Amino acid sequence: MGANVIQQRRIGLYALLTADVFSAFGSRFSVVAIPWLVLISTGSPAKMGLVAAAEMIPYLMTSVLAAPIADRFGMRRTSIACDLSSAATMALVAAMPSFGFWQLCLLIAVSGGMRGVGDRVKHVLLRPVTAESGIPMIRVTSAYEAMNRTAGLIGAPLAGILVATLGARHTIWLDAGTFAIAALLVWALVRPKPEEVEVAPVKEPYFQALRGGFAFLRTDKLLLGMISTLFLINFFQQAASTVLLPLWVQDVFGSPTRLGIILGVFAAGSLAGNVVFTIFATKLPQMLSFFIGAAIGGAPRILVLGLSDSLIVVLLVTFFAGFGMASVNPIVGAVLYERIPVELQTRVFGVVAAVAVSGIPIGSALAGVAAAGIGLRPTILIGSLVLLTLTLIPLLRYRRSSEPSVKEPLPTTGDPA
Repeated sequence: MGANVIQQRRIGLYALLTADVFSAFGSRFSVVAIPWLVLISTGSPAKMGLVAAAEMIPYLMTSVLAAPIADRFGMRRTSIACDLSSAATMALVAAMPSFGFWQLCLLIAVSGGMRGVGDRVKHVLLRPVTAESGIPMIRVTSAYEAMNRTAGLIGAPLAGILVATLGARHTIWLDAGTFAIAALLVWALVRPKPEEVEVAPVKEPYFQALRGGFAFLRTDKLLLGMISTLFLINFFQQAASTVLLPLWVQDVFGSPTRLGIILGVFAAGSLAGNVVFTIFATKLPQMLSFFIGAAIGGAPRILVLGLSDSLIVVLLVTFFAGFGMASVNPIVGAVLYERIPVELQTRVFGVVAAVAVSGIPIGSALAGVAAAGIGLRPTILIGSLVLLTLTLIPLLRYRRSSEPSVKEPLPTTGDPA
């Protein structure tokens, strides 16, 4: 097959990944610009929290509840419609300074809900465009993870600079523009074969379709185990990042600058790990890599806070934890594509995302209560040892005989990228 033909077949994949990066940048812009807009408009930290909740709660709900509707409407059309809706709501926020607080919350809720659906359908579209490209799915999911981590690493600081130089409203205009560009890319360049996106029209009633996603996930013990691991990691790592680590930095150094350094080193380790994993992904046993990555990336970065006050030691452990964690999400993505039938992917992906992410708010709340009740160091040690135990158990029980069922998620054609 000629090089030009191969490149033509990969345009859709490159466009979809680029669209997702633009959408990710837009999300980071809004995370910084909108709370800042609320703060300068109202002077209320409580309202900043409310507007953040107004975006996240609909995001989680629509990830699950809107999946059957997306199946009926079509993946590509849903992606375009959701990004255009997000662009329109952000443009309204930027253009209408007279909006009251509750009207702003309503617009943000609409945008968050649209993003929840849009993110899920983009994940579903990734499978057919990857199949056309001839690139192994595990490499694509690893590259996808790296690009999103890069957007997270760059997007938030860039948003801070933009807010400081251009102002919050102009930054929100840029936010709207990123969603519009994402919609344009999908409309113009992402055109997978129809039979690969929608095998058959979905005619079942809404609630029956919704139950189908939960029912399928309950029957797959491997996926349940992986999603449970993600829930635990999100639970403990969010507790560490938002509560335990800031308290530790304040206790040891009394300066927030170290907090930014530690978080940046974890992100740098994750990016380095994604690059390495993308190169060697097809040569590594997937489930063993997942278990090792979860064990390395989860507990050690929390445990070291309870064992050492040395910044150098903490940075080294944090970097390697990020490096190890880089294999976790790409493998989950590849296994999801391999094990879930095409016609169920939208709903099951939504359930998976909601379950995995639900550990985030719970972890922060419980960590704050525990640190206030029993103290910071005991909370760090107990939490990290619990997580270490829970991630080591499946690693110790691992048997290579189970590997062939998930070793190569998708058959591929052509040469890998």
